[in-house]
Amino acid sequence: MLKGGFKFSRIECRGISKSCVFSKHEVASAVYEGVDYDIVKTTRMTATPSERPYYKKPLLLHEGRKQWLWDHEGRQYLDMFGGIVTVGVGHCHPKIVEAATRQISKLGHTTAIYMHSQYHEYVAKLKKKLPERLNIVHLVNSGTEANELAFLIARLYTGAQEIISLQNCYHGSSLATQAATAMPTMKHPISPLPGFIHVMNPDVYRGLWGGSHCRDSPVLHRAITCECVGNKCIAADNYFHQMENTIKYSLPKSGKIAAFIAESIQGIGGVGQYPKTYLAKVYDFVRSRGGLCIADEVQTGFGRTGDHFWCFEDHNIQPDIVTLAKGIGNGFPMGAVITTSEIAEVLNSAIRVNTYGGNPVACAVGSAVLDVIEEERLQENSKIVGTHLLKQLSTLILDYPAIVGDVRGKGLMIGVELITNPETKEPMPRAQVLEIFEDIKNMGVLIGIGGLDGNIFRIKPPMCVTKENADATVEVIKKALDMYRSRCEENKETVYFVAA
Repeated sequence: MLKGGFKFSRIECRGISKSCVFSKHEVASAVYEGVDYDIVKTTRMTATPSERPYYKKPLLLHEGRKQWLWDHEGRQYLDMFGGIVTVGVGHCHPKIVEAATRQISKLGHTTAIYMHSQYHEYVAKLKKKLPERLNIVHLVNSGTEANELAFLIARLYTGAQEIISLQNCYHGSSLATQAATAMPTMKHPISPLPGFIHVMNPDVYRGLWGGSHCRDSPVLHRAITCECVGNKCIAADNYFHQMENTIKYSLPKSGKIAAFIAESIQGIGGVGQYPKTYLAKVYDFVRSRGGLCIADEVQTGFGRTGDHFWCFEDHNIQPDIVTLAKGIGNGFPMGAVITTSEIAEVLNSAIRVNTYGGNPVACAVGSAVLDVIEEERLQENSKIVGTHLLKQLSTLILDYPAIVGDVRGKGLMIGVELITNPETKEPMPRAQVLEIFEDIKNMGVLIGIGGLDGNIFRIKPPMCVTKENADATVEVIKKALDMYRSRCEENKETVYFVAA
């Protein structure tokens, strides 16, 4: 151990016969001098037992820089999850650190009852990234709070109550956003708030309809047949009719809808992508029933999907309300609700106060994030590196046909679905997924897990990652899958087939 820093020639791989070596390394700047690991773990498990950390031996992270993280023992990890899709421009980016330091040394806090220039400067900069009609910005503290406020605005504006969302979605952990969420693993066993309807998730891999050309992804799944004719997407039509039918039987004949909310690509649900024209059809229907359309860009925004700054643009739609968080502050707690002047006017019916929304430090950080994305061309990098990574990962479907069922996504928002049977698409049991997940971590790569059955690897790294990082990630995942296959052979379990 070197005083003042760690330097490794390779990433240590505990419990693995061969070390996985990355060709490029960063060096941690300081030795960990914090509280003992066992004390931290005990405190965490007793103070917040409902917030369980990943892994059998949870990581105690000590330092981060760009796409790299170090734990308390100095082990280096390639972060391919970005703190749940939050660290968009890289850990401890010097421009963001400088902006936060400069602002907090001058004015750390005020509320909307006073004015400060950072609020004005940031909001003006953010609005330039959005359609002109979306000209009112309410700054909040999280994605949950953003969606909660969006629901309030929609109900006030329309006079209706019903919020429509998709099965398999996640929109937050408050009472209202949990009611909108349609994933059992993310819901507590209490009576949900009234006024929420969940419609069929238009899943082209597991759903009733859909094929290889339905999704807006650079990789196609050759085993998923497509019934589309020309530019007409049959799957989009069928899923839309299911949604229309659900509403018909859930509301009075003349009943209005308050809002429809959807993530542009589902996040915690496992990088779910819809048929290309589905959201446009739903938006038209919702507006015909007097409702507003909310685009949840909490995970998909800020250039992550590559082609556009906002993923809703990929669907050729224009929302009435957009909600933002996560990447908006690169890890700094902030969020936003953006809408039109006409719609926002309804909030004047009562006094509204947000103590921390629009905090001067948050605004300085948010402004720096926008600068870095543009200066370092991170949206472009998301498309280039993300497409490269998706294409590399798509080979897993051929090499491991009864382990990897699907690879999907766009830009640096990627899902890898694990199965045990390619014909039935039976989800891999969670215990087995966690074994592979643990091996990937032990080889120095951090990813996430999602999906209804917890069988989908979520890969959503800081947008500064390189093709070299992408190749290393694929190499590690392949080694982990090989190890899983070897364990199955040793246990005489028939869970895979030889690739054709």
